[in-house]
Amino acid sequence: MSALIPFNRKNSNALSTGFGEFTNMLDDFFADGWPFRRSLVGDTFKVDLQENDKEYIVEAELPGIKKDDVNIDYNEERLRISVNKSEEEEEKNKNYIHRERRYASMTRSIYLRNTKPDGITAKLEDGILRITVPKQDNPDNSKQILIE
Repeated sequence: MSALIPFNRKNSNALSTGFGEFTNMLDDFFADGWPFRRSLVGDTFKVDLQENDKEYIVEAELPGIKKDDVNIDYNEERLRISVNKSEEEEEKNKNYIHRERRYASMTRSIYLRNTKPDGITAKLEDGILRITVPKQDNPDNSKQILIE
């Protein structure tokens, strides 16, 4: 019986084929550790979108994110949520041998048609960002064209 071995795991000099993220995904699948290692290059926060007659409700999972790290804007029927988080703590009198910093920047853009930009509200609570976007009445722009 044969075994599957991740391709070029140890060879860092391999030429880039444009499938780097796919290769990382395969390497993570065959990794010995649990949970799988994840590449933060393509990672982003999860978004749920609900719709009813009066509004859209957008819920984004942002655990550990402060509201100062979040930017929300609306332009031309697109709602854009951006997160920029940097973890840097100044600790004195510590003898570090190795120390890492974390920085994350993620953006999601959602198309929402027939909305009222003036009534958009947002609230961040318990790691969930909830944005309510009211709808406007859908104007009937259809017109019968007479042939001359």
